[in-house]
Amino acid sequence: MSLELINPDDLPRPEVYTQVVVATGSRLVFVSGQQPEDISGKLVGHGDFAAQARLAFGNLGRALRAAGARPEQVCKITIYIVDYDRDQHVPIIEEAQISLFGDHKPANVIVGVAIMSPGYLIEVDAIAVI
Repeated sequence: MSLELINPDDLPRPEVYTQVVVATGSRLVFVSGQQPEDISGKLVGHGDFAAQARLAFGNLGRALRAAGARPEQVCKITIYIVDYDRDQHVPIIEEAQISLFGDHKPANVIVGVAIMSPGYLIEVDAIAVI
């Protein structure tokens, strides 16, 4: 598997993601949205966005491992945030994302949503090529 990460000269250069990812491999892995839930499916970090972000990205890492995929094989993530506020949420998301991906910068999109399950503030899904 290989990922070609491209930041075109005529687009802004993002700090924690890549504008374009070209993936070559033999298997696609689609990970459902991972929520800030413990092993029994109970919400962790009610009202604490940072705690929920860390757990959602941690759960994403566990889901990837179950499929035999590594974080550096992820080509795209989508991050869903309740009542999205760029100034408040982006630094926390970046920290949680770096904790899973390190220097790897998959393409990503952040989507602000109005309603999720009560108390849930974030969900993250992914596509990997292995």
